[in-house]
Amino acid sequence: MSRVILFNKPFGVLSQFTDAKSPTPRPTLSGYIDIPDIYPAGRLDRDSEGLLVLTDDGRLQARIADPKNKMTKTYLVQVEGAPTDGDLDPLREGVTLKDGPTRPAKVRLIDPPQLWEREPPVRFRKSVPDRWIEITLSEGRNRQVRRMTANIGFPTLRLVRWRVGNWTLDGIASGKFVVADI
Repeated sequence: MSRVILFNKPFGVLSQFTDAKSPTPRPTLSGYIDIPDIYPAGRLDRDSEGLLVLTDDGRLQARIADPKNKMTKTYLVQVEGAPTDGDLDPLREGVTLKDGPTRPAKVRLIDPPQLWEREPPVRFRKSVPDRWIEITLSEGRNRQVRRMTANIGFPTLRLVRWRVGNWTLDGIASGKFVVADI
């Protein structure tokens, strides 16, 4: 029977179990999850937070991580500036990044979500407004959401992956995990 772990990855934690490349130790999954023979299905940048799916099933891992399978991923994104709904249209149509055009995304403005406090907190500037948007992608390039929001003039301040396929972070505190049903 395959195991699936849903982990709410905190800011600053690497999406791997070891960190051999850095002379200064950085937090890894091993500080949070002590379950043998499971591996992340995809990645989440060190400066991003939220849902990381881990499994011991190689086929499931490939199905989740491979963009060809178009498994959707939903992100809650705090951006610098105050985009209007119309400002988000390029993301809905697909924008061209250095590595080529993106698939159209589902995007909408949202109220600030009720999330855990981030450590360190997002920088706050009185003179610069910020807004929250929800973005759903069916592909997963390196730092894609950050590059997409920057492309339309609204840099990402905080990025939280909320959903992967049908799995969500609902009820999972930062730094905690649950065993999920397949």
